[in-house]
Amino acid sequence: MTFKATYLGSNGWIIELMKSRIVIDPWLLGELVFPPGGWFFKGTLKDDIPIPKNIDLILITQGLPDHCHIPSLKKFPKNTSVVCTKSAFKVLDKLNFESINIMEPGQHLKFNNIKIEATSGASVPQIENGYIIETDDGSFYIEPHGFLDNQLKPRKLDAVITPTKNLELPILGPFVKGADVIPELVKLFNPKYILSSTIGGDAQFSGILNSFISLEEYKKDIDCKILNLEQMQSIII
Repeated sequence: MTFKATYLGSNGWIIELMKSRIVIDPWLLGELVFPPGGWFFKGTLKDDIPIPKNIDLILITQGLPDHCHIPSLKKFPKNTSVVCTKSAFKVLDKLNFESINIMEPGQHLKFNNIKIEATSGASVPQIENGYIIETDDGSFYIEPHGFLDNQLKPRKLDAVITPTKNLELPILGPFVKGADVIPELVKLFNPKYILSSTIGGDAQFSGILNSFISLEEYKKDIDCKILNLEQMQSIII
């Protein structure tokens, strides 16, 4: 069986399975501003992205604005099912979504024919989520900051969605560890594909924080394909 993965830029994805369409961490329109304001950190999209239709599930990995983007989420029907972190629930509940399932690391949930496992993700500062999705159509792991749950046991997955670069701040160190985590992900999940995520797309960033961020890219050979979907946009796994 197969599934289709489409990259929306930043942390956003659409995953199309046989029976369900999932949107993950969508930022589709408007500015992205982190407190205390745009002077500190602001993202701007080159063009708005059309709101995906017929979405069955919204999957949110973090409660921060670049994952749980209020103007984008407002555009989805309120009867769309949501799976999210505890921090994201505070945002989504105010938006009046009717079916919100909070997941914490180690918990399992079944939605339609999809098995969802929440894993421990980045600490920003509270522990947020990664997810393992397993269906008859295929399987994948996603965690947007490259923070791997050390409680996970090896298993075979079709794809891993992860950053492939490190982003680092002076004194604080890496807050995105994609370049560091790839060898561990390959060893743990033996995926056919690694789908590069988190810092791609047509967004432009500004503000004081942005000027201090340094970048390191993963450049070693591994036994699977690393795909940058900025160029190809979508792939059938």
